[in-house]
Amino acid sequence: MRRLTALAGALAIVTLPAAAAAQTPAMAAAPGDAAAAGRKAQTKDDRSQPVTVDADKMERFGKEGLVVFTGNVVARQNGSVQYADRMEVYLDERGNNILRTVSTGSVRIITRDCRTGTARRAEYHDLEQRVVLLGNARVWKDDNVVSGETITIFLAQDRAVAEGGRQERVKGVFYPKNDQPKEGQTTAAAARPTPATCEN
Repeated sequence: MRRLTALAGALAIVTLPAAAAAQTPAMAAAPGDAAAAGRKAQTKDDRSQPVTVDADKMERFGKEGLVVFTGNVVARQNGSVQYADRMEVYLDERGNNILRTVSTGSVRIITRDCRTGTARRAEYHDLEQRVVLLGNARVWKDDNVVSGETITIFLAQDRAVAEGGRQERVKGVFYPKNDQPKEGQTTAAAARPTPATCEN
């Protein structure tokens, strides 16, 4: 049980930058240092939350400090979800902390601010608070999308880097948002009910 509790950092991989959605009024008023502190607090808060992992099979290799989940893996933490066919969790020598995770096979992540990412492989490095989506990587929210061979996300810095491969360059598509409706009109977003969850 203690070893499973150590998986609390595993789903930090699904915590793509969401500082704007998580800002308090104080952070919104002073974006500089307060926003950075808010991002760090959010990342720390996510890492302290319990993780629930459902899979068809779990194997623990104590000498290697490795826990392997296989078959329809669904990992959840603090409103974020990750799906994969296989998830390898590498622990420190004592088995208390996660050093890195590697997810493969139909990798899909959904953050609590409703961003979705897909790739053939996802690697999370705890020390650097870095997530790497490898192989036909895509991250999107609503109609906005960024794609590339590799997308690296630096969680504590609210920064991401997309890189192209030999066959294809990085592509980003961003749609303007008109938040000011004309007199007598409502925006489409205001007319739609807010979904209880963004999981799909």
